[in-house]
Amino acid sequence: MLGRIDQGLEFGAIEATLPSGRAVRLGGRGEGPVAVVVLHRWRAMLRLATGGSAGWYEAWVSGDWSSPDPVPLFDLFMRNGRALGNVGRAGRLTGIVRRFAHWSRRNHRANARRNIQFHYDLGNDFYRAWLDPSMTYSSALFADPADPLEAAQGRKLQAILDRTETKPGDTILEIGCGWGSFAERAARAGRRVHGLTLSSEQKRFVEQRMADAKLDGMEVSLTDYRDATGSYDAIASIEMVEAVGQEYWPAYLDAIAARLKPGGRAALQYIAIDDALFDAYANNVDFIQAYIFPGGLLLSTKRFRALAEARGLAWQDEHRFGQDYAETLYRWRLAFDAAETADDLPDNFPPGFANLWRYYLMYCEGGFRGGGIHVAQVTLVKRA
Repeated sequence: MLGRIDQGLEFGAIEATLPSGRAVRLGGRGEGPVAVVVLHRWRAMLRLATGGSAGWYEAWVSGDWSSPDPVPLFDLFMRNGRALGNVGRAGRLTGIVRRFAHWSRRNHRANARRNIQFHYDLGNDFYRAWLDPSMTYSSALFADPADPLEAAQGRKLQAILDRTETKPGDTILEIGCGWGSFAERAARAGRRVHGLTLSSEQKRFVEQRMADAKLDGMEVSLTDYRDATGSYDAIASIEMVEAVGQEYWPAYLDAIAARLKPGGRAALQYIAIDDALFDAYANNVDFIQAYIFPGGLLLSTKRFRALAEARGLAWQDEHRFGQDYAETLYRWRLAFDAAETADDLPDNFPPGFANLWRYYLMYCEGGFRGGGIHVAQVTLVKRA
């Protein structure tokens, strides 16, 4: 396994200490980050070989390996994803078990609500402890790395609103409204926004947000996107489609096409994986799917775009900003660590929960820094 990793590291290197205490250097043939990893037990490599990235997380929890900073390691595995091939993917038998479990949580109507609640109904107090004051849980858009996170989030929300090309009095359907930061911005600009969510906690927060802001241009409902009705001047959907799953991409795009007026615009922000890596990724179950987002799947831009265009939705003005997401995740992790240190995280979670989320934030940050996954905004225009 170490030999396969060494051969697959075209960029960057790993400085590893083996269980015997011997130091080895893997890769180092091209420019890239250098990760420091201590293998305390060989069981770490067995878990990687059989369980992929989920097994590697389980090895970390068990103390089979450690690192002063795991982010460069996750960066390397994504940066070298093509050359590494299936290194880091679950083995055949474990993979079958994990794939069945993942399939059983696919996003039909009943499961979709359970899956969303699994992640988003952890409690508003939990997310409030480390998100920026706008409660925006998606990538910010930085003009400068020194930008305050709240300002960068505001820039992202405005960019989505601008893509709709709506004017005061126009209607916007927001598919996956989160805690209402976009809806509030759009309502303050005179738009009428109907937000959809499957999270009871989010709905409660948005309703309080509406009351506090005294805005009558916002409404929110616990509604599956497949059950939305009406006709809208525009649609916004910010990092919601990753929770849909490939099987339901057509239904998601059908809903957009059905709800948009002719000539209307849908402004999407989505996360995608390198198209060359998509098949191997989609046929496996990674750490995030196993532990964080049941039923989730990143997009293949090529495949998703083809489905959109087949439904009369023109793909326009795609803008990628993956490194902004890496910075966003880094800021969230600093805030998360500060909240834990200050004992501001809710105390109703099981032991190890905070470490799971810290690992998740580091894992995602490394993935974006490595470039194999990216976040983008795009405008879909319904042909008149």
